[in-house]
Amino acid sequence: MIAPAKPELVTVNIDGKEIAVPKGTNVIEAARLAGVDVPHYCYHPKLTIAGNCRMCLIEMGLPAVDPATKAPVMDPATSKQKINWIPRPQIGCATNASAGLHVRTQTPLVKDCREGVMEFLLINHPLDCPICDQAGECKLQEQSTGYGRGYSRFIEQKNVKPKRTLLGPRVMLDDERCILCSRCVRFSTEIAKDDVLGFIDRGSYSTLTCYPGKKLENNYSLNTVDICPVGALTSTDFRFKMRVWFLKQTDSLDPESSVGANTVVWSREGAIYRITPRRNDEVNDTWMADSGRVLYKQVAAADRLTAVKVNGTDSALDIAINAAGELFKSSAGAVAIVGSGRSSVEEQFLTRKLATALSAPAYLVSRVGQGDKILVSADRNPNVRGALVTGLVAALPSAQLSELAAAIDAGKVKTVISVGEDLAAAGLTAAQLAKIAIIFLGTHASATSAAARVVLPTLTVFEKSGTLVNQQFRLQKFLKAVPAAQGASDDLTVLAKLVAAAGGAALPAEINALWKVLAAEVPALGTMTFTNLPETGLLLDATPWAMLPFVEGETLHYKPWSPSAPPEAGKPAAKPAAAS
Repeated sequence: MIAPAKPELVTVNIDGKEIAVPKGTNVIEAARLAGVDVPHYCYHPKLTIAGNCRMCLIEMGLPAVDPATKAPVMDPATSKQKINWIPRPQIGCATNASAGLHVRTQTPLVKDCREGVMEFLLINHPLDCPICDQAGECKLQEQSTGYGRGYSRFIEQKNVKPKRTLLGPRVMLDDERCILCSRCVRFSTEIAKDDVLGFIDRGSYSTLTCYPGKKLENNYSLNTVDICPVGALTSTDFRFKMRVWFLKQTDSLDPESSVGANTVVWSREGAIYRITPRRNDEVNDTWMADSGRVLYKQVAAADRLTAVKVNGTDSALDIAINAAGELFKSSAGAVAIVGSGRSSVEEQFLTRKLATALSAPAYLVSRVGQGDKILVSADRNPNVRGALVTGLVAALPSAQLSELAAAIDAGKVKTVISVGEDLAAAGLTAAQLAKIAIIFLGTHASATSAAARVVLPTLTVFEKSGTLVNQQFRLQKFLKAVPAAQGASDDLTVLAKLVAAAGGAALPAEINALWKVLAAEVPALGTMTFTNLPETGLLLDATPWAMLPFVEGETLHYKPWSPSAPPEAGKPAAKPAAAS
């Protein structure tokens, strides 16, 4: 890897404490590094500076120099360079760190400014915290407690503004709660590239709205809910469903494409209530697509597979494994495996072991859609690169299983093991499915599960732990958020049993134990363990794969891999490297 250039460091003084930070660091971020909280509303580290909430007011000073000679002016009392303090408070969000900068955040002037700002923000804000969806994660609530005066001197009637206004299909607005921070406006313009939101009217009557004839309906609209510091913008899907302090948070990944956006799954008592983005500056910044937020509904979908079946009859797992073993014997030398680009690295490793034990060819099915150049790539499989790393396949997959279809027609394949793939959707005809015995591992019913001799229900990404390799060749892990659906078994357990039934070596089905085998056999993973994998992932050396798959439009291509510019880097469009 090419080492990034080291930033120029400057020393700043924050509340009497000196700290070295990269030159140009925002004062709010510099203070955070020093362990000092500078309250704010409109500031967001991934958006441009607006400077309109004024909550981050600070006192600022610079080292004094003689205007003529530029020589330092010393303070006789301290024998140190004199600091010229600006007489009026400054907004911290619009101030960048420079050499010698001095900042005060706890003076009486700063305290009075914060209390005044909070007082103005609360003039027209409704007192409806008990019924507000933002309760428990509301910055206005927190900062009114931490920095507010604690009482109001205003006795006028509050302005009445629109409530329950649908800005789009997924976002509801309560304008009485809006504090006009403009985060949502800037996000829509700068990140989503959908200039749809703005303010109308003036003063206390200002309201947020969509431009005439437009709606907030882009695939990133719910990010405005995430960054809204109050309860003005709420999700129509999550609205009034659950209090956030009751919910358990689990780190996960968005499996809808090869970008691998980092997410948090919010659940309680085995039920998932929402999915939100998790910050990873190397992959998705702090954003995710709306389409990835509803994937949790797959867990309890009506077509979820929950019963092991052998020849259409409910069975037990071990009986089904034995039935699969009999098919292996009767079809010796005529077995094929269709793996999945949606399987985890661990599952693909066991799938490769199964292929080896059966001396069977392994295929992968590609999924291609229109990339949006933000966080949904044209490659809709989250782990094709994992299949390359584990050695399950050695080439880019095709969308149609033409080679397998020809082998079935020629009578060379009599049994097919499908790991989560609908063979009919991948090009096999009903007549071809009827010619073969199918062993199906998967989560939801399909034409393949209906035609299968053996059906082995497995888990969704929310019910298990594992790793995926995204389009940057970044290995990232996801964790189990909710218990498995009744009747479904862990993919690792099922695959390990199938390997044993095929005559292969006994393999562990527990992920940490399996990683010892995985690291020993896969060179690219030789120095890692599942437990120690960083939350933000680890970039693998992709040198062994000199020509890597990428997607342009809806066509698959190869391109040389470069450590300085990995293909489809998976960053929002506001960043230099965008997903294709």
